[in-house]
Amino acid sequence: MNSDPSETMNAPPPSSARDASSSPAAISDWLRRVSGHWPLALGFLILAIPTIAQLGREVWSMEIGAHGPIVLGTGLWLLTQIVPDLRRDASPPSWLLITLLLAIALPLYAFGRAYDFISLEALGLYGVMIAIFYRLYGFTALRRNFFPFVYLGFLVPPPGWVIDKFTAPLREFISHVATDGLYAFGYPIAREGVTIYIAQYQLLVEDACSGMNSIVGLTAVSLFYIYIMHKASWRYALFLIAMILPIAIIANIIRIIILILLTYYAGDSVAQGFLHVTAGIVLFAFALALVFGIDALCQRLFLRYRRNKGEGA
Repeated sequence: MNSDPSETMNAPPPSSARDASSSPAAISDWLRRVSGHWPLALGFLILAIPTIAQLGREVWSMEIGAHGPIVLGTGLWLLTQIVPDLRRDASPPSWLLITLLLAIALPLYAFGRAYDFISLEALGLYGVMIAIFYRLYGFTALRRNFFPFVYLGFLVPPPGWVIDKFTAPLREFISHVATDGLYAFGYPIAREGVTIYIAQYQLLVEDACSGMNSIVGLTAVSLFYIYIMHKASWRYALFLIAMILPIAIIANIIRIIILILLTYYAGDSVAQGFLHVTAGIVLFAFALALVFGIDALCQRLFLRYRRNKGEGA
């Protein structure tokens, strides 16, 4: 694989892009292949429809799951694009492995559905999907075209205890940086844990402001962007992925500072109302733009480096 990101611009397009002109025929062939296994398709739809509806009500309506509809739509599109590759790399499946996958996934789904654990329910449905694609195309095809399946894994919401475990130190760190930064500019501000005091106001840095929401959504959307733009350079892709965490933290520090200043100058009702949600949306867009900007800057720098190197040779 090419580790130079500047060469991705001259790299041959991925096979899915090369087959784009024949994608309608490929999709039609895939639909015929699925229709030949209509009991599997029907069974999966019976499981999937109520789970997706539950995700929409419980997760996608919240900030931490706002990326869900985007991942679902773009993930399904990615699956249609890799149909020719799946057909080309198809291999016989192992019925023992299929049985093992379903023996794990179906009880997870049933337990999560019965006891309203949406994380387990979605994880079980995801396992059923993997089992079905493995049944249709085999292990080699899934291994060589793994990204769309990994990407769709972002539809599985993390359990609450995982969120709490990761948000606690992030909330503490973001509160500390925002408070110390404003104190240096002379604002009457103090902090106790994740509770911030400014003038007569008291603010609590909640999970939504910890950066975890931005990290999950940013990672999902950025991975899609990186896969489409830099599929030929996995080292450069890892570099961009490594930038997601600091970008998300910086964006949420800015968000906390904005909300503190809104509270200080306009009052608690303004900061906690419409502008609170607006700040989250704007800062997410800002963080995403930073990822794109860093990518564009690195591409420009590497192109300049290669041009200067060529002139000096």
